[in-house]
Amino acid sequence: MTVESSAARKPRRSAGAKRASARKTPQPPSSEPQLVQLLSPEGERVEHPDYSIDLTPEELRGLYRDMVLTRRFDAEATALQRQGELGLWASLLGQEAAQIGSGRALRDDDYVFPTYREHGVAWCRGVDPTNLLGMFRGVNHGGWDPATNNFHLYTIVIGSQTLHATGYAMGITKDGADSAVIAYFGDGASSQGDVAESFTFAAVYNAPVVFFCQNNQWAISEPTERQTRVPLYQRAQGYGFPGVRVDGNDVLACLAVTRAALDMARRGEGPVLVEAFTYRMGAHTTSDDPTKYRADEVTESWQAKDPILRLRRYLEREGHADAAFFAELDEESETLGKRVRDVVRAMPQPDSMAIFDHVYADGHALVDEERAQFAAYQASFEDAGAGFDAEGGK
Repeated sequence: MTVESSAARKPRRSAGAKRASARKTPQPPSSEPQLVQLLSPEGERVEHPDYSIDLTPEELRGLYRDMVLTRRFDAEATALQRQGELGLWASLLGQEAAQIGSGRALRDDDYVFPTYREHGVAWCRGVDPTNLLGMFRGVNHGGWDPATNNFHLYTIVIGSQTLHATGYAMGITKDGADSAVIAYFGDGASSQGDVAESFTFAAVYNAPVVFFCQNNQWAISEPTERQTRVPLYQRAQGYGFPGVRVDGNDVLACLAVTRAALDMARRGEGPVLVEAFTYRMGAHTTSDDPTKYRADEVTESWQAKDPILRLRRYLEREGHADAAFFAELDEESETLGKRVRDVVRAMPQPDSMAIFDHVYADGHALVDEERAQFAAYQASFEDAGAGFDAEGGK
């Protein structure tokens, strides 16, 4: 029997059946994959055969402080956006452990390529949190020098920073450096072609880069199961390098796993994919309403896994922090919130016409026409308001 005749005898599906089959949501594996966990949601230490960590009480308090202050900064930024001080804000609520744990695993000479949500990593790299807000207010393209803190500017284009990270890692290898690179991205970005290309080049060139995926389970309103048939960390196998899934709400596990992955990269063992399995407790950005596409009971179940609460339980259980420590941290949190408010409100108003500057070196007739149209549009609001007095009457 020839191949052609065998194919011809197979029953043909109708076009409608094919479309119906394509619409089926891929089913997740029958059992959840194992993830690395060192601190349970109840705040109890657990052991893992491949990853361990031994921190002093002072270091544990430091991780707790990092997460609390990062959350406070994030909450303040969200409030400022609601008050009209920022154009947009992408909250990290619920992802503090993934960011602080991985951020504290870095050496000073390592280089970070973030997305637009790595406020906790920026904190770990010594970036003034108020510098993160200029871009979201529209007054700059990033208020810090990447070379000062080895922390690249925020990247809005989804997934493109993984290419930059891979290229940078290939470069430092040629320079003979023993540092490592880490690239942050989300589960949604894992579907981008840029990420696939980064995996390919990093594997082929044995680049010292750690791909850190914060899987918060929602790419805006698209759940992870609609993007992949397998857990995200298993994708690394197809490119020839290891992947590991870690409890993204466990700051100790995130620290231990990221530290091990960075050490592997520095030793010349090539890239590693870390999937931090966590949950986005808030909206994708302040322009999003998550109540329209996800169930409240699922979100509530994740509140019990809160990364800050579980570390506090551990600190209290082991006697590593007392009431005075938490009270002092509350005061520090209030001070940070006030400073953020004061700095943002002192920032200049964005220049709405600046978008037309520097598009072309020598100017362009079409840009000039668009600038004039936009200026007239803005002036129309001033004209409309001129006919009303301070009380709102004619």
